[in-house]
Amino acid sequence: MGSPYGVRGLAWEDRAMLDADLIPLAGGWSGRTFLAQAGEERTVVRLYPPEPIDAPARDAAVLAYARQVLAGVAEVPAVLEVRAGDAGRDRPGLVVTPFLPGERGDLVTPGLADDALVALAERLADVLDALSGSRQPRTGVFADATLTLDPLPEPFDGDGLPDLLDVLAPALVTHVGERALAGLAPVCRRAQDLLDDDLAARPGACLVHSDLNPKNLLLGPAGADGGDPALVVLDWEYAHAGGRWTDPGNLLRFERREAFVDALAGRLAADRGLPASEVLDLARAADLTALLELASRAEANPVATRAADRLRTIAETGDLHASGG
Repeated sequence: MGSPYGVRGLAWEDRAMLDADLIPLAGGWSGRTFLAQAGEERTVVRLYPPEPIDAPARDAAVLAYARQVLAGVAEVPAVLEVRAGDAGRDRPGLVVTPFLPGERGDLVTPGLADDALVALAERLADVLDALSGSRQPRTGVFADATLTLDPLPEPFDGDGLPDLLDVLAPALVTHVGERALAGLAPVCRRAQDLLDDDLAARPGACLVHSDLNPKNLLLGPAGADGGDPALVVLDWEYAHAGGRWTDPGNLLRFERREAFVDALAGRLAADRGLPASEVLDLARAADLTALLELASRAEANPVATRAADRLRTIAETGDLHASGG
C-alpha cells in the first residue's frame, strides 16, 4: 500500500466540470453526489468540503484499489478526475466517475423471483469472497492516497461490541429504551465471543465496503454474448480494513427472503469451510456494530429508524436472527 493507484490530481483552474448541469442522484443520504451532463457525456460527480484537502485523492485511491480486488467479479467505477478542494477560495474537492448503466438494486430486488434471487446471491458471494481475500495487516481506516491505515475513529475504537454498547448507551436508551438496552448486553457479549473465535482461527483484516446492500448496487441486463448480467458496486465512502463478516452482515440485515439467504449462506459456507448456520451467526454478530451505531441516531433517516426497531426485537428475544423491525 505504498503508492497511489495511478490517481491524477488536477488544478482548479480547469472549471469545465463544474459548469456542467449537476442533478442530485437519488439513493444516498450525503447529498454530495450528482449526475453531470456536459454535452452528450454523462458522469457522476461527488463533491467534498475543502478540508481535509486529501479526501478526494484518498477516496479515488480506494476506488482504484476496489477495482483491483473485484476485477473479473464485479465492476467498480473508474476514476476519471480527482481535484483537491481549496479552503482559501471556498471551493469543494471532487471525484468524477463514469455514469454506468443499470438499475439500482433496491428498486429491482423486491420484485425478483426466487431463481433470480439465488442467481444474485451467487454473484454477491463472489464479491464477498474477493473482498475477504484482499488481505490487510490490521483493522483501520484508509488515511490517504497511499491507503495507509489509521486506527478506527470513535466510537468504533473500543474493545468490541460490549464496549461499543457502553459508549453508545446514552443515545441508545433514548431510542430503544432501558429494557432493550439491558437485553442487548448479553447479546453483544455472545456475538463478540463468536467474532473473536473466528478471528483467532483466521487472523488479519480485509477490504470492507461497509455499506454493501442493494441500494449501492447497479444491476444490468445480460451481455450480448449471453453472459452474466452487469453488476456494479457503488459508493465506497465507508470502505475500510476490517472483518470478513461485516459485508455479509450488511447484505443480510434486512433481506430475509429464504431463497436469497439460503443461497448466500450456502455459498459462503462452502467457500469458507463452515456450516451455513455458523455463517449466519457470524454475519448477524458482525452486523450488530452497524445496528448499534445506526440506532444511536434513530430518526436521522429511515435506515437508522429501522435499525432501532430491529435492535429492540433482538433485545426482547435474545436472538441475533430476530427479524422484527
